Amino acid sequence: QVQLVESGGGLVQAGGSLRLSCAASGRTFSSYVMGWFRQAPGKEREFVATISRSGLTTDYADSVKGRFTISRDNAKNTVYLQMNSLKPEDTAVYYCAARYYGTNSRTAGAYEYWGQGTQVTVSS
Repeated sequence: QVQLVESGGGLVQAGGSLRLSCAASGRTFSSYVMGWFRQAPGKEREFVATISRSGLTTDYADSVKGRFTISRDNAKNTVYLQMNSLKPEDTAVYYCAARYYGTNSRTAGAYEYWGQGTQVTVSS
């Protein structure tokens, strides 16, 4: 089992940047595929990015490709989401998630563990 705690959210103007962090504790962090998802008010949770256990393989939603970067530091048990060129439509609660079994996935149901989320608000 792993516990996940996100941080780094906040209010930023359009065009600005934020870096989200997700600290993991419990089972060996490098055993997990990690993902970031987001949920805006009145909308379903949607995939943002995922990273393999080694960090060598990443995948992004088309809406964030070229603007967001997912990375991980297995020595620090932390996964990051660097968000640049933020847009008002990026406003959402951002969740990190961990998957022990299987490979990178865009499907929320494939992840066994979730953090509590961190709010990101982008003003126009």
